[in-house]
Amino acid sequence: MTLVMASVTKHFDGGKKLTGRKRPFLVDTEGLLTEVVVHAANVSESAGAKLVLGKTKAAGWRLGKVWIDGGYQAGVVAWAECGYPLEVLSRPPGSTEFAVLPRRWVVERSFAWTGRYRRLSKNDEALTATSEAMIWAAFGTTMLRRLAKRGTS
Repeated sequence: MTLVMASVTKHFDGGKKLTGRKRPFLVDTEGLLTEVVVHAANVSESAGAKLVLGKTKAAGWRLGKVWIDGGYQAGVVAWAECGYPLEVLSRPPGSTEFAVLPRRWVVERSFAWTGRYRRLSKNDEALTATSEAMIWAAFGTTMLRRLAKRGTS
């Protein structure tokens, strides 16, 4: 039996001025990880969202509603309408200033939780599977801490 792991070289995303990899998450309403895919930075955000939603569908997850950021709207809405009800979270029309968007903070908080882990703060993993496993481990630790707090009160 031969196991082949695909390594994604680090690429450059000109729009975000980012070299390395992107980590699109799918989280539940409490911010706990449901699915993650790590891919090269030159892959667009909507293509990354398609990878995450495709992996979720292949795993057999049934989602009630998917909230997506306005940046994903271009490529994902048409693709995901076949199976998942979507709600696009975007700024009010004509608004140019900062606006608090409902439910968006849940994902941002989840990204902040992973930022606490030193191994995830750098992008030095050779394999994308290793990077995904470290994200799962970080969220496992976060979930255990939250459960422990509930049990002691």
